[in-house]
Amino acid sequence: MIKTLENLCQLNAPSGCERDVREYILDALKGYADCKTDALGNIIAFKKGKNRPQNKLMIDAHMDEVGIIITSVTEEGFLKFTTLGGIKDCILLSRTVTLENGVSGIIGCKPVHLSTADERKKAPKADELYIDIGVASKEEAEKYINVGDSGVIDSDFEIMGDNVKAKAIDDRAGCLVLLELLKQDSEYDFYATFTVQEEIGTRGARVATYNVDPDFALALEATTAADIDGVGSADKVCVLGRGPAVSFMDRSTVYDRELYDIALNSGITCQPKASVTGGNNSSAIHLSREGVRTLALSVPCRYIHSPSCVANVKDIENTISLTKYMINKICSGEIK
Repeated sequence: MIKTLENLCQLNAPSGCERDVREYILDALKGYADCKTDALGNIIAFKKGKNRPQNKLMIDAHMDEVGIIITSVTEEGFLKFTTLGGIKDCILLSRTVTLENGVSGIIGCKPVHLSTADERKKAPKADELYIDIGVASKEEAEKYINVGDSGVIDSDFEIMGDNVKAKAIDDRAGCLVLLELLKQDSEYDFYATFTVQEEIGTRGARVATYNVDPDFALALEATTAADIDGVGSADKVCVLGRGPAVSFMDRSTVYDRELYDIALNSGITCQPKASVTGGNNSSAIHLSREGVRTLALSVPCRYIHSPSCVANVKDIENTISLTKYMINKICSGEIK
Protein backbone atom coordinates (compact mmCIF):
# COMPACT_ATOMS: atom_id res chain seq x y z
CA MET A 1 0.00 0.00 0.00
CA ILE A 2 2.76 2.47 0.93
CA LYS A 3 4.58 1.80 -2.34
CA THR A 4 1.39 2.59 -4.25
CA LEU A 5 1.05 5.85 -2.32
CA GLU A 6 4.65 6.72 -3.14
CA ASN A 7 4.05 6.01 -6.82
CA LEU A 8 0.94 8.20 -6.82
CA CYS A 9 2.53 11.10 -4.94
CA GLN A 10 5.66 11.15 -7.11
CA LEU A 11 3.59 11.57 -10.26
CA ASN A 12 3.02 15.20 -11.29
CA ALA A 13 -0.58 16.23 -11.96
CA PRO A 14 -1.36 19.90 -11.38
CA SER A 15 -4.96 20.86 -12.07
CA GLY A 16 -5.74 20.47 -15.75
CA CYS A 17 -2.74 18.19 -16.37
CA GLU A 18 -3.80 14.93 -14.70
CA ARG A 19 -2.71 12.60 -17.51
CA ASP A 20 0.06 10.70 -15.69
CA VAL A 21 -2.05 9.92 -12.63
CA ARG A 22 -5.00 8.95 -14.82
CA GLU A 23 -2.87 6.50 -16.82
CA TYR A 24 -1.42 5.00 -13.65
CA ILE A 25 -4.87 4.44 -12.15
CA LEU A 26 -6.34 3.00 -15.34
CA ASP A 27 -3.45 0.53 -15.55
CA ALA A 28 -3.81 -0.40 -11.87
CA LEU A 29 -7.55 -1.12 -12.27
CA LYS A 30 -7.25 -3.54 -15.18
CA GLY A 31 -9.15 -6.65 -14.20
CA TYR A 32 -10.72 -5.03 -11.13
CA ALA A 33 -13.30 -2.59 -12.52
CA ASP A 34 -14.89 -1.43 -15.76
CA CYS A 35 -13.47 2.01 -16.53
CA LYS A 36 -14.14 4.83 -18.95
CA THR A 37 -12.99 8.44 -19.21
CA ASP A 38 -15.10 11.47 -20.06
CA ALA A 39 -14.35 14.61 -22.07
CA LEU A 40 -12.72 16.38 -19.10
CA GLY A 41 -10.48 13.43 -18.24
CA ASN A 42 -12.36 12.03 -15.25
CA ILE A 43 -12.21 8.27 -14.70
CA ILE A 44 -15.60 6.68 -14.06
CA ALA A 45 -15.23 3.11 -12.80
CA PHE A 46 -17.91 0.52 -12.07
CA LYS A 47 -17.11 -2.11 -9.44
CA LYS A 48 -19.18 -5.28 -9.75
CA GLY A 49 -20.08 -6.66 -6.33
CA LYS A 50 -21.70 -9.85 -5.10
CA ASN A 51 -25.09 -8.16 -4.82
CA ARG A 52 -27.03 -5.40 -6.50
CA PRO A 53 -27.29 -2.32 -4.25
CA GLN A 54 -30.53 -0.88 -2.90
CA ASN A 55 -28.99 2.59 -3.23
CA LYS A 56 -26.72 3.76 -6.03
CA LEU A 57 -23.41 4.88 -4.53
CA MET A 58 -20.57 6.94 -6.00
CA ILE A 59 -17.20 7.31 -4.25
CA ASP A 60 -14.97 10.16 -5.39
CA ALA A 61 -11.30 11.12 -5.07
CA HIS A 62 -9.58 13.83 -7.10
CA MET A 63 -6.40 13.21 -9.08
CA ASP A 64 -5.05 16.76 -9.33
CA GLU A 65 -2.70 18.62 -6.99
CA VAL A 66 -1.84 22.25 -6.40
CA GLY A 67 0.86 23.68 -8.65
CA ILE A 68 1.93 26.58 -10.81
CA ILE A 69 1.23 27.76 -14.37
CA ILE A 70 3.44 29.95 -16.55
CA THR A 71 1.90 33.32 -17.46
CA SER A 72 4.74 35.12 -19.29
CA VAL A 73 8.47 35.14 -20.06
CA THR A 74 10.75 38.12 -19.37
CA GLU A 75 13.28 39.43 -21.86
CA GLU A 76 16.00 37.88 -19.69
CA GLY A 77 14.40 34.42 -19.93
CA PHE A 78 12.81 34.23 -16.48
CA LEU A 79 9.34 32.70 -16.19
CA LYS A 80 6.53 34.52 -14.44
CA PHE A 81 3.77 32.35 -13.01
CA THR A 82 0.65 32.12 -10.91
CA THR A 83 -0.51 29.36 -8.62
CA LEU A 84 -3.01 26.60 -9.36
CA GLY A 85 -4.96 26.15 -6.15
CA GLY A 86 -4.34 27.47 -2.67
CA ILE A 87 -0.58 27.73 -2.12
CA LYS A 88 0.82 30.12 0.48
CA ASP A 89 3.34 32.50 -1.03
CA CYS A 90 5.85 31.85 1.77
CA ILE A 91 6.47 28.23 0.72
CA LEU A 92 7.43 29.11 -2.86
CA LEU A 93 10.75 30.88 -2.48
CA SER A 94 13.88 28.90 -3.43
CA ARG A 95 11.89 25.75 -4.22
CA THR A 96 12.73 23.65 -7.25
CA VAL A 97 9.93 22.99 -9.72
CA THR A 98 9.32 20.60 -12.57
CA LEU A 99 7.27 21.75 -15.54
CA GLU A 100 5.02 19.41 -17.50
CA ASN A 101 7.61 18.84 -20.25
CA GLY A 102 10.27 17.85 -17.70
CA VAL A 103 12.11 21.20 -17.56
CA SER A 104 13.39 22.01 -14.07
CA GLY A 105 13.75 25.43 -12.51
CA ILE A 106 14.26 27.34 -9.28
CA ILE A 107 11.82 29.89 -7.87
CA GLY A 108 13.74 33.07 -7.09
CA CYS A 109 13.28 36.73 -6.19
CA LYS A 110 15.28 39.88 -5.47
CA PRO A 111 18.34 39.06 -3.27
CA VAL A 112 18.16 40.01 0.41
CA HIS A 113 21.10 42.39 -0.05
CA LEU A 114 19.05 44.47 -2.50
CA SER A 115 15.82 44.37 -0.50
CA THR A 116 14.56 47.30 1.52
CA ALA A 117 14.08 47.03 5.27
CA ASP A 118 10.32 46.72 4.78
CA GLU A 119 10.74 44.03 2.09
CA ARG A 120 12.89 41.94 4.44
CA LYS A 121 10.09 41.82 7.02
CA LYS A 122 7.66 39.90 4.83
CA ALA A 123 7.65 37.02 2.40
CA PRO A 124 7.49 38.08 -1.26
CA LYS A 125 4.20 37.60 -3.09
CA ALA A 126 3.92 35.10 -5.91
CA ASP A 127 3.73 37.89 -8.49
CA GLU A 128 7.13 39.14 -7.30
CA LEU A 129 8.77 35.78 -7.93
CA TYR A 130 10.06 34.13 -11.08
CA ILE A 131 11.36 30.74 -12.24
CA ASP A 132 14.97 30.45 -13.37
CA ILE A 133 15.48 27.59 -15.86
CA GLY A 134 19.10 28.47 -16.62
CA VAL A 135 18.70 30.36 -19.90
CA ALA A 136 19.82 33.86 -20.87
CA SER A 137 17.00 35.22 -23.03
CA LYS A 138 13.31 35.04 -23.84
CA GLU A 139 14.10 33.44 -27.18
CA GLU A 140 16.08 30.65 -25.52
CA ALA A 141 13.42 30.06 -22.86
CA GLU A 142 10.72 29.73 -25.50
CA LYS A 143 12.61 26.79 -27.00
CA TYR A 144 11.70 24.83 -23.87
CA ILE A 145 8.46 26.21 -22.51
CA ASN A 146 5.21 27.83 -23.57
CA VAL A 147 2.94 30.23 -21.73
CA GLY A 148 0.27 28.02 -20.20
CA ASP A 149 2.66 25.21 -19.24
CA SER A 150 2.01 23.99 -15.71
CA GLY A 151 4.23 22.41 -13.09
CA VAL A 152 4.64 21.32 -9.49
CA ILE A 153 7.00 21.98 -6.61
CA ASP A 154 9.41 19.07 -6.23
CA SER A 155 9.50 16.83 -3.16
CA ASP A 156 10.81 13.40 -2.16
CA PHE A 157 8.67 10.69 -0.57
CA GLU A 158 9.86 9.76 2.91
CA ILE A 159 8.71 7.43 5.67
CA MET A 160 8.87 9.14 9.08
CA GLY A 161 8.06 6.54 11.74
CA ASP A 162 4.31 5.95 11.51
CA ASN A 163 3.95 8.87 9.08
CA VAL A 164 4.79 9.58 5.46
CA LYS A 165 5.96 12.87 3.94
CA ALA A 166 5.29 13.77 0.30
CA LYS A 167 3.76 16.29 -2.03
CA ALA A 168 0.20 15.74 -3.25
CA ILE A 169 -1.09 13.67 -0.34
CA ASP A 170 -4.13 15.87 -1.09
CA ASP A 171 -5.60 13.88 -2.73
CA ARG A 172 -3.42 10.92 -3.68
CA ALA A 173 -4.32 9.50 -0.26
CA GLY A 174 -7.96 9.49 -1.39
CA CYS A 175 -6.97 7.92 -4.70
CA LEU A 176 -5.06 5.22 -2.81
CA VAL A 177 -8.06 4.42 -0.58
CA LEU A 178 -10.32 4.13 -3.61
CA LEU A 179 -7.82 1.96 -5.51
CA GLU A 180 -7.49 -0.40 -2.55
CA LEU A 181 -11.28 -0.75 -2.28
CA LEU A 182 -11.68 -1.40 -6.00
CA LYS A 183 -9.08 -4.17 -5.84
CA GLN A 184 -10.95 -5.95 -3.03
CA ASP A 185 -14.06 -8.07 -3.39
CA SER A 186 -17.16 -5.99 -2.71
CA GLU A 187 -20.50 -7.05 -1.27
CA TYR A 188 -22.27 -4.54 -3.53
CA ASP A 189 -21.91 -2.81 -6.88
CA PHE A 190 -20.72 0.79 -6.65
CA TYR A 191 -19.26 3.53 -8.83
CA ALA A 192 -15.90 5.20 -8.32
CA THR A 193 -14.81 8.48 -9.83
CA PHE A 194 -11.26 9.80 -10.02
CA THR A 195 -11.82 13.42 -10.92
CA VAL A 196 -9.90 16.37 -12.34
CA GLN A 197 -9.52 20.05 -11.41
CA GLU A 198 -10.72 19.94 -7.80
CA GLU A 199 -8.05 22.38 -6.64
CA ILE A 200 -9.38 25.10 -8.93
CA GLY A 201 -13.08 24.63 -8.34
CA THR A 202 -14.59 21.09 -8.36
CA ARG A 203 -15.11 21.13 -12.13
CA GLY A 204 -14.46 17.45 -12.74
CA ALA A 205 -16.74 16.25 -9.95
CA ARG A 206 -19.63 18.33 -11.30
CA VAL A 207 -19.46 16.52 -14.63
CA ALA A 208 -18.76 13.05 -13.23
CA THR A 209 -21.63 13.17 -10.74
CA TYR A 210 -24.08 14.25 -13.43
CA ASN A 211 -22.93 11.26 -15.48
CA VAL A 212 -23.23 8.68 -12.68
CA ASP A 213 -26.43 10.15 -11.16
CA PRO A 214 -25.99 8.52 -7.71
CA ASP A 215 -28.35 8.47 -4.73
CA PHE A 216 -25.47 8.69 -2.24
CA ALA A 217 -21.84 9.78 -2.46
CA LEU A 218 -18.68 9.59 -0.37
CA ALA A 219 -15.92 12.12 -1.03
CA LEU A 220 -12.48 10.80 -0.06
CA GLU A 221 -10.12 13.63 0.71
CA ALA A 222 -7.16 14.88 2.71
CA THR A 223 -7.82 17.71 5.12
CA THR A 224 -5.86 20.13 7.29
CA ALA A 225 -4.43 18.75 10.52
CA ALA A 226 -3.25 21.68 12.61
CA ASP A 227 -2.13 19.50 15.53
CA ILE A 228 1.12 21.41 15.81
CA ASP A 229 2.90 23.63 18.28
CA GLY A 230 1.22 26.97 18.96
CA VAL A 231 -2.27 26.01 17.78
CA GLY A 232 -5.04 25.89 20.40
CA SER A 233 -7.09 22.72 20.79
CA ALA A 234 -10.18 24.37 19.29
CA ASP A 235 -8.30 25.17 16.07
CA LYS A 236 -6.52 21.87 15.41
CA VAL A 237 -9.26 20.70 12.96
CA CYS A 238 -8.16 17.07 13.32
CA VAL A 239 -5.25 15.09 14.74
CA LEU A 240 -2.89 12.61 13.11
CA GLY A 241 -3.34 9.07 14.42
CA ARG A 242 -7.00 9.41 15.37
CA GLY A 243 -8.40 8.11 12.10
CA PRO A 244 -10.22 9.79 9.22
CA ALA A 245 -11.91 13.13 9.83
CA VAL A 246 -15.68 12.97 9.28
CA SER A 247 -17.17 16.29 8.18
CA PHE A 248 -20.46 17.73 9.41
CA MET A 249 -20.01 21.04 7.54
CA ASP A 250 -17.42 23.05 5.63
CA ARG A 251 -17.48 26.30 3.67
CA SER A 252 -19.41 24.79 0.77
CA THR A 253 -21.40 21.81 2.10
CA VAL A 254 -23.62 20.83 5.00
CA TYR A 255 -23.24 17.05 5.12
CA ASP A 256 -25.92 14.43 5.52
CA ARG A 257 -26.43 14.12 9.27
CA GLU A 258 -27.47 10.46 9.22
CA LEU A 259 -24.34 9.47 7.29
CA TYR A 260 -22.22 11.55 9.67
CA ASP A 261 -23.68 9.85 12.75
CA ILE A 262 -23.35 6.37 11.26
CA ALA A 263 -19.66 6.93 10.45
CA LEU A 264 -18.82 8.26 13.92
CA ASN A 265 -20.64 5.34 15.57
CA SER A 266 -19.10 2.67 13.32
CA GLY A 267 -16.62 1.43 15.94
CA ILE A 268 -13.80 2.22 13.50
CA THR A 269 -11.24 4.74 14.69
CA CYS A 270 -12.31 8.13 13.33
CA GLN A 271 -12.87 11.70 14.49
CA PRO A 272 -15.15 14.63 13.68
CA LYS A 273 -13.53 17.34 11.60
CA ALA A 274 -13.69 19.92 14.34
CA SER A 275 -13.77 23.06 12.22
CA VAL A 276 -15.98 24.59 9.55
CA THR A 277 -13.16 25.25 7.10
CA GLY A 278 -12.15 24.42 3.55
CA GLY A 279 -14.20 22.63 0.93
CA ASN A 280 -13.93 19.78 -1.54
CA ASN A 281 -15.74 18.03 -4.38
CA SER A 282 -18.77 17.51 -2.15
CA SER A 283 -19.83 21.06 -2.99
CA ALA A 284 -20.50 19.99 -6.57
CA ILE A 285 -21.52 16.41 -5.83
CA HIS A 286 -24.35 17.09 -3.38
CA LEU A 287 -26.01 19.64 -5.70
CA SER A 288 -26.04 17.43 -8.80
CA ARG A 289 -29.37 16.90 -10.56
CA GLU A 290 -32.03 16.42 -7.84
CA GLY A 291 -29.48 16.30 -5.02
CA VAL A 292 -27.15 13.63 -3.64
CA ARG A 293 -26.82 12.60 0.01
CA THR A 294 -23.12 13.12 0.64
CA LEU A 295 -20.43 12.61 3.27
CA ALA A 296 -16.72 13.51 3.22
CA LEU A 297 -14.14 11.21 4.82
CA SER A 298 -10.70 12.82 4.98
CA VAL A 299 -7.19 11.65 5.81
CA PRO A 300 -5.67 14.18 8.27
CA CYS A 301 -2.71 15.94 6.68
CA ARG A 302 -0.22 18.35 8.21
CA TYR A 303 1.26 21.09 6.01
CA ILE A 304 -1.38 20.50 3.32
CA HIS A 305 -0.92 22.20 -0.07
CA SER A 306 2.84 22.21 0.44
CA PRO A 307 5.63 19.99 -0.91
CA SER A 308 5.96 18.43 2.56
CA CYS A 309 2.53 17.07 3.45
CA VAL A 310 2.57 14.61 6.36
CA ALA A 311 -0.02 11.86 6.92
CA ASN A 312 -0.30 8.86 9.23
CA VAL A 313 -0.35 5.36 7.74
CA LYS A 314 -2.90 4.04 10.28
CA ASP A 315 -5.23 6.92 9.39
CA ILE A 316 -5.15 5.80 5.76
CA GLU A 317 -5.84 2.19 6.77
CA ASN A 318 -8.76 3.28 8.94
CA THR A 319 -10.11 5.39 6.07
CA ILE A 320 -10.19 2.24 3.94
CA SER A 321 -12.03 0.36 6.70
CA LEU A 322 -14.53 3.16 7.33
CA THR A 323 -15.26 3.64 3.64
CA LYS A 324 -15.90 -0.08 3.21
CA TYR A 325 -18.22 0.02 6.22
CA MET A 326 -20.16 2.93 4.72
CA ILE A 327 -20.42 1.16 1.34
CA ASN A 328 -22.18 -1.76 2.99
CA LYS A 329 -24.45 0.44 5.11
CA ILE A 330 -25.54 2.54 2.14
CA CYS A 331 -25.81 -0.16 -0.51
CA SER A 332 -27.62 -2.66 1.71
CA GLY A 333 -30.57 -0.32 1.99
CA GLU A 334 -30.23 0.12 5.77
CA ILE A 335 -30.22 3.86 5.09
CA LYS A 336 -33.46 4.93 3.45
